[in-house]
This record gives sequence, C-alpha cells and structure tokens, in this order.
Amino acid sequence: MRPHGLATSVVDAIGNTPLVQLKNILPHVGLPPTTRLFAKLDNLNPGGSKKDRVAKQIVLDGYESGELVAGQPIVELTSGNTGTGLAIVSAALNHEFIAVMSAGNSIERARQMRALGAEVVLVPQAPGNVDGQVSGKDLELVREVTESLTQERNCFRADQFRLKGSWRAHYNSTGPEIWEATGGDIGTFVDFVGSGGTLIGCGKYFKEVKKGFKCYAVEPLGNEVLKRGSGGKLGVGKGGHRIQGGGYEMTFDELELFKDVDVGELVDGFISISDKEAVDAARLLAKKEGIFGGFSAGANLSAAAKVIMEGKVEGEEGVAFMVCDNGLKYLSTDLYL
Repeated sequence: MRPHGLATSVVDAIGNTPLVQLKNILPHVGLPPTTRLFAKLDNLNPGGSKKDRVAKQIVLDGYESGELVAGQPIVELTSGNTGTGLAIVSAALNHEFIAVMSAGNSIERARQMRALGAEVVLVPQAPGNVDGQVSGKDLELVREVTESLTQERNCFRADQFRLKGSWRAHYNSTGPEIWEATGGDIGTFVDFVGSGGTLIGCGKYFKEVKKGFKCYAVEPLGNEVLKRGSGGKLGVGKGGHRIQGGGYEMTFDELELFKDVDVGELVDGFISISDKEAVDAARLLAKKEGIFGGFSAGANLSAAAKVIMEGKVEGEEGVAFMVCDNGLKYLSTDLYL
C-alpha cells in the first residue's frame, strides 16, 4: 500500500486543487459580503494550469484506444498551457513531446516547455499581426505545421480541440471536486472558452447532479465565437484582444468539441469581457486574495461578478469559476507591472 501523499509519478499530482471561497475581494467587485464566490485554483497544478488535466486524460485515453503506444512521439499545437501539461506527462511517461506554438504567445510558456524537455517549434505570426494578440490566421499557421509534423514523425496528435479527453478530464475530476468541496451547495459555473473542454465537462457533470444548474460561457468582447454560433449561424471572432488562450479569430465550426453538444442546453448565457475588465480583475485577485492568475482568471472573476450583480443567481447559491493558469506565465506582458 502506497503511503499517504506519496505519488508514483508527477502525473498523480495533477488535479485535486483547492477551492477557495473569496472574501476580501467582494466589495472591490461590487458584491455584498454574503456572496458565496469560489475560485478553483488550477493554477496550482504541476504545470500551472487546468490544461494539465487535459494532457493527462488525452494521453491515458490514447493508451486505452491503442492510438498511442509506448515511446511514440506526441505533438500538439498550443498557446502554452496544454503544451506544458503534455510536456510534464510525456516526461513522466517517457515520450518525446513536440509543442507547436505561435510566436505571439508569451515567451515564458515556451521556456517552461523547453525546461521540461519539450521540443518547441515557434511559428512566426501572420504578416501585420500584433505580438501578444494571437489571431485565427496565426492559429491556422500553427495548425499547418502541427499536421505536417504529425505525418513526418509518426506522432500521436494530442488534439485538444477534437479529442473527448478535453472535456472528459473536467467531467471526471474538476466538476466532482468543486461539487464535493461545496457539499453540493452551488448553482452556477462560469468559464472562459478556449477549446471549450472545461465548460463542456463541468457543465455536463453539474447539470446531471443538479436540476436547474446554470453555466455561463465567458468570451472576449468582440470575439464571441460561441455566442454567435449558438444559433446555428457562423460565428467568427475578430481577433485583436489580449486574453490569451481563447477568443481566436476562428469559426464556430472549428470548435469541434461543441459539435456533439447542444449549446442551448449546456450554456445558459454568454458573458462578454473586455481586456480592461480582465486585467483589472486579475490584478485585484492577486492583490486582495493572494491568488496569482492569468488574463482568463480575471475574465472569469469579472464574469462571475456580472452574473451575480445581474440577479442571475438563485438566492445565496454558490458561484464557481476557474483560475485557469498561473500569473508567472505572463510576466513578460503588461498584465502585472
């Protein structure tokens, strides 16, 4: 029997992150002191983000299906977080990992993946695009390089936009962890949409265990791909925002995880957050609660406050959001000055 707290590898340390009830920040975001607002600290995963869970699930699913075999190289396009998770899991399980990333993402992510043994392929941004603002055109260039490497080197493609492990990770772990920590006294979940895995996985779980549970999709202002596509029409983001990890200039159809989901049943509303709102909230979260998150954590906090202030929460039911990644990944940006 393994002693309590002893892991067989770092892979066992992924998940079971703390859920913190916020207190100090409430008056600073316009909320009364009785508000029950919870932050899920996935910035404390080994790779500093919620994507560690996805990396673990996709690799384990690959073993189970036979698509991934021992020693086979793994490749994936990434804004940095999924790549870091895959670098950790690959190192622990003896796989070579190739991360393909736009040069527009923060450099800390590339350095972290290299430190973890990954081969990092940086793809130059499309002509005229702004450093730090990854567009759909940039993402398409990254996708092309990833697909070429998959074929050339006989890699397992850990496709976070397509494989069900992206949402199964959160259905199997994140959702149940939040539910257990609150004793089921929670009724609303908000999350910034990247690939959509967290929203789908947690949303599926919460709606199964509690009738009337509400889930809200958070998207960058002006880049509401999911909102625009939810009515069956083509949704296209405009690009040019600062909230890294989502809201790319891509079509609704490219969010493949949502193809098997009834968005109308899963998502109860859409919250648009500006760059300034995300930045201000992330800084407040760090200064008032000691929680060091990225742009998306700020977007989630701001969205959760809006949902509560707009009266979309039943009584004093709890509201939860993800601290998706660690603020250390953004020290080369102006998020924390």
